[in-house]
Amino acid sequence: MLAVRFLLELIAIASFGVYGWRAFDSPWRYLLVVVLPIAAAVLWGTFAVPDDPSRSGAAPVPVPGPVRLAVEVAVLFGGAAALWGAGLSRLAIVSAAVLVAYHLLAYDRVLWLLTGRTPNS
Repeated sequence: MLAVRFLLELIAIASFGVYGWRAFDSPWRYLLVVVLPIAAAVLWGTFAVPDDPSRSGAAPVPVPGPVRLAVEVAVLFGGAAALWGAGLSRLAIVSAAVLVAYHLLAYDRVLWLLTGRTPNS
């Protein structure tokens, strides 16, 4: 599941770049194709739950689980919204569907982020 989430993260970050390129005219597109993915990556990497088993354990800015879940939803589903805004509606729908399926399969992580405990604890 970690590898799948990493792939979804990369797709979301790239989607922000696609949006920057397709939704804006020159010269803004040249700036936004770089700035939007970097902003999403910084948001993703900065706010973390301390001792998150899916990360190194380090949290540059420690936040509670529900805040981290909101960051993950904002970045991942924001990538799908960016594809929609870029005029790639089919890719956006597929991306959103894959994200919903991932979050359903990763219910234990979602539960941990929301409550601080896994289903078996």
